[in-house]
Amino acid sequence: MVDLALLEHLEGYLTENRKARFQNVLSQRTKHFTVAIEDVYQLHNTSAVIRSCDVFGIQEVNIIEEINSKRIDREIAMGAQKWVDLNRYNNVKGCLSSLRNQGYQIVATTPHTNDCFLQDFDVSKKSCFFFGRETEGLSQEVLDQADCYVKIPMYGFTESLNISVSAAILLQDVTTRLKKSTINWELTESEKQEKRLDWIKKTVKSYDDIVKRFYNQ
Repeated sequence: MVDLALLEHLEGYLTENRKARFQNVLSQRTKHFTVAIEDVYQLHNTSAVIRSCDVFGIQEVNIIEEINSKRIDREIAMGAQKWVDLNRYNNVKGCLSSLRNQGYQIVATTPHTNDCFLQDFDVSKKSCFFFGRETEGLSQEVLDQADCYVKIPMYGFTESLNISVSAAILLQDVTTRLKKSTINWELTESEKQEKRLDWIKKTVKSYDDIVKRFYNQ
């Protein structure tokens, strides 16, 4: 539970433009969709996917580092890692279990016998889109556990896209359709308050000292 008096006090340290920016971005954030990245080898690909999630309003990104474990490339992510929540997992099983407990269906982004084209994907269901390694793709465990499979239509000789490009195309499509729907996709008021406090903490200098003075006054 966020202390609203503290939140209001801390927002006094923001410029009006920054405060309005936080509120505007939060009004477009969603947890109806999330993304999972499975053991992506190239660091810039993970960073670019995080950046796309921020751009299209996805608040949470799940990173599975069962084989590859690297820090986020700050230059490519362009600061997006400050505004998007990163959930890290040591194995696929833990990630799948956590997502299912949160009510997400598992969507494998890969050609499959029972796949559907992106434009036919049902955006009404709370979904996590899984993206796999650059060469091998998704693990067999994810493919076996997936509730459905989605692919981007392609009409050229090349049969695949870079993971970060795929993520951007997919997220732009599903979030656009989601926001045109009547689905309740926004963050709750409580979630928005928590994010406002979190973003202020990452923005305001001497945050801890300000909070200490607030409670000691």
